[in-house]
Amino acid sequence: MDWQFVFSQALTQAIGPTMLVYALGAIGLNLQFGYTGLLNFGQAAFAAMGAYGLALAVVSFGLPFWWGIAIGLVAAVVMALLLGIPTLRLRADYLAIVTIAAAEIVRRLARATVWSDTTGGSDGMRGFSEPFFAMNPWPEEGNWSFLFISMEHGRLTVDLGIVDFQYSNRDLWIMTVGWGLIAVILVVMGLLVHSPWGRVLKGIREDEEAVRSLGKNVFAYKMQALVFGGIIGAIAGFVFALSRANVQPDTFTTDFTFYFYVVLILGGAARLFGPVLGAALFWFLYNLIAQGLNQAIRSDVIPPSVLDATQVGPLVFFLLGLGMVLLLIFRPQGLIGNRKELMLDVR
Repeated sequence: MDWQFVFSQALTQAIGPTMLVYALGAIGLNLQFGYTGLLNFGQAAFAAMGAYGLALAVVSFGLPFWWGIAIGLVAAVVMALLLGIPTLRLRADYLAIVTIAAAEIVRRLARATVWSDTTGGSDGMRGFSEPFFAMNPWPEEGNWSFLFISMEHGRLTVDLGIVDFQYSNRDLWIMTVGWGLIAVILVVMGLLVHSPWGRVLKGIREDEEAVRSLGKNVFAYKMQALVFGGIIGAIAGFVFALSRANVQPDTFTTDFTFYFYVVLILGGAARLFGPVLGAALFWFLYNLIAQGLNQAIRSDVIPPSVLDATQVGPLVFFLLGLGMVLLLIFRPQGLIGNRKELMLDVR
């Protein structure tokens, strides 16, 4: 078995474009669920608002790229208001029910054939990412090398001996923007959650009646958290759509939101770096197990009678699911979380 290839692929994906999407989506959920206690099961809808807002603006309406970004963010804010106004004064489970239904409604509307000429229907939309990649500073051609870093034909290779990373120039641009966004968002969130505003959010999570008795407008604070988290979800949708250069409705299913929660719980809720750590670890383990099993099958370490290539995918998700169950039993606070942060009534 080629263990160097297995670890290289796992580490490459652990900091790659896909990991960034899930880290951003989980950061938004961290503000809503981790810090405020809001059960948002429709983060996929906010990501879809961002992705489709950008794609529709550029492809269907011929607007500039940055107008598409603005429209996607506004769409996420509008959705947060529509979902939050009728539910945030009620019990937490009402928001959960409404958001999970809204995510499915958005997906169905984007998939509907009646608007397929505009939205692309089930085939999705393309042609909106060219302005973004036109700004790519990483060269598409040309060869150069420096110490253990080299670039050849638009592909960057970092050879550390034990492992090596390989990224195309398009992936490098996505990663440059994605990691920059994560850094900016984490700095802003750090300032917010350690401010009086953030302490009110934590108070609402722990006992909103006590916060209300102090004269705070609990509804307004919840709405702000829902809006800000939804905006971060829309940013995750931008990165997701641009990394694939395609927007397809069936990628924004309920599973998408649940993966955000897996990442958040794995890293640790109500911790700034929890979502980033959780996303990196999740995609490292996923690719490590998948690549390891595939290598074992190709090398005849695992005979075809025991496991074949078509069974690797379901087995990987089974093992990861089993790992999450064990994590929730023995360490529900996640890797760097605090057990009290997951309690609704902290004494």
